[in-house]
Amino acid sequence: MVAQPLGTPMTPNATKVLLLGSGEIGKELTLSFQRLGLEVHAVDQYANAPAHQSAHYAYVADTMNAGQIEQLIEKIQPDYIVPEIETVAAEVLARAEESGKAMVVPSARACELTVSREGIRRVASEELGLPTTAYRFASSPEQVRAAADELGYPCIVKPAISTSGRGHTLLRDAEGVQQAWDEANQPDSPNNHVSVERFVNFDFEVTILAVRSIDPRTGELATWFCEPIGRKHSHGRLVEFWQPAPMSDGAMDNARSMAARITNALGGRGVYGIELFVAGDDVYFSSVTPRPHDTGSLTTQTQRFSQFDLHARAILGLPIDSTLVSPGAARYIHAPADSDTISYTGVADALAVPETDVRFFGKPTGYPDRRMGIVTSTAETIEQAKERAKAAAEKITVQA
Repeated sequence: MVAQPLGTPMTPNATKVLLLGSGEIGKELTLSFQRLGLEVHAVDQYANAPAHQSAHYAYVADTMNAGQIEQLIEKIQPDYIVPEIETVAAEVLARAEESGKAMVVPSARACELTVSREGIRRVASEELGLPTTAYRFASSPEQVRAAADELGYPCIVKPAISTSGRGHTLLRDAEGVQQAWDEANQPDSPNNHVSVERFVNFDFEVTILAVRSIDPRTGELATWFCEPIGRKHSHGRLVEFWQPAPMSDGAMDNARSMAARITNALGGRGVYGIELFVAGDDVYFSSVTPRPHDTGSLTTQTQRFSQFDLHARAILGLPIDSTLVSPGAARYIHAPADSDTISYTGVADALAVPETDVRFFGKPTGYPDRRMGIVTSTAETIEQAKERAKAAAEKITVQA
């Protein structure tokens, strides 16, 4: 397969990307697309979103509104439609793909199935037979209680739509059902639908980044894997993440096999983030994201080419290099309160920590625990990188 010629931005022959969602992932993707000469049109539901600040063109629209997105597609005539978030009108993506007007990344089916935990869990467990934790779905506190009674305590209650760890509750007994229900149904996840999963006493969690592109030797689709990324959650929040995550040979083989099976089923080109639980050599499927993953943000420092560069390359069918160049670790910087005048102090002290980088996302407003930036450190060992990232993050204060 021969890669298509790439045009020049802001000219009649531009190769255009319509980015649906313009958060911190979208901002990094925009820069990676631009390095390859693509013209980026970024969409989000509020003005001055992170990717709006770096894209060639910015639009404010409701990504769940089919009419608004179809109007943008007709206006822009993109070559590629790249969802950066889960909440996108799936029917519009399907129609765009069927008409041949644009390539949907990685595919319309993948985007539709991964909008909710229920769709992708059923594909993974019932169609592919992947090992998963036992699960049920519930639409009321009463159904949560019934599911927990069936699965047994403790169990995990999560929003039905993926929220990067937010809204997760470890439910230890029936007294916590209402609180778990309320936590999973915050204003930004108002679906009144949750998943209830049996708690697994796993050793650790990992993210496998699987990259699907064209193998230049064969001209056929192939899959590359980045080194596994470990992650730690506390009280439903992602605390820290690191690469590489040490795994036994058996666990690594199982993890990559599972990642290949789920991504082959979903199809298309691009980066997938597959979340897994690891217990010894046993691996359990948790979820999959059909786009760069939040924990993969540290690859800007740890890999020769970041997950964002690899997503852009894979979309275009270009060669892939997933080489790890250094162990690294990262921590997010969070807003402490509601504010529309965010500022930061301690940046110089943070950057004085060896091999450390700080990136602020440029979000115009804050609310409690909103991710506002990231600290990434590299070192000769994972433990040293974790210590550096923690020390640097603690030096930064978000003033709201």
